[in-house]
Amino acid sequence: MRRSSWLLFTLIFLLIFSCIDKKTSLLKNNKEAVILIQPFTDMNSVTTKFVADEIKKIYPHVKILDAIDLPKSAYYKDRNRYRADSIIKLLRQKTEEGFVTIGLTTKDISTTKGTIKDFGVMGLGYRPGRSCVASNFRLNKNNRNEQFFKVAIHEIGHTQGLEHCPEKSCFMRDAEGKNHTDDETDFCTDCKNFLKTKNWKFD
Repeated sequence: MRRSSWLLFTLIFLLIFSCIDKKTSLLKNNKEAVILIQPFTDMNSVTTKFVADEIKKIYPHVKILDAIDLPKSAYYKDRNRYRADSIIKLLRQKTEEGFVTIGLTTKDISTTKGTIKDFGVMGLGYRPGRSCVASNFRLNKNNRNEQFFKVAIHEIGHTQGLEHCPEKSCFMRDAEGKNHTDDETDFCTDCKNFLKTKNWKFD
């Protein structure tokens, strides 16, 4: 009787464990992250919506959050800038698993690059990561919103695990201290194939 009960218990346990394991695996394979657009209070709502709408054309799971203040701890008084890495840290702390947050600002942002302590950038994102930030401070005035979207999608690409791309027309092109966004038209084939492994879908 005891042996029979033990076998029954073992069988039930294995069945339950097997179902849980399959369910977890299924969620991991099919889960699509939600991109959260976090505007800071200096941002224009029209610009925020434009960037969000352009991202949705490529990746539909996008939500705009209410604007928040830039973190005072990120302010670099000597250059009147905000440290991008500090902003990312704040956003990462607020971002739950299954989400990616991109902060949008009009303020100048910077990070440490090599031996340069405070290097001005258009955006920053870690590979991989849950958060990134983009600024339109260094973009051209005549098509700033379009360029802003391209900077944003570039940084989101880094959070997904994409490296810089050698294709000059790809969103993941390395800026190399310049603004090449007008030459960028889309993710290249290789970058698209990588993003498909992250549940991004392309026509």
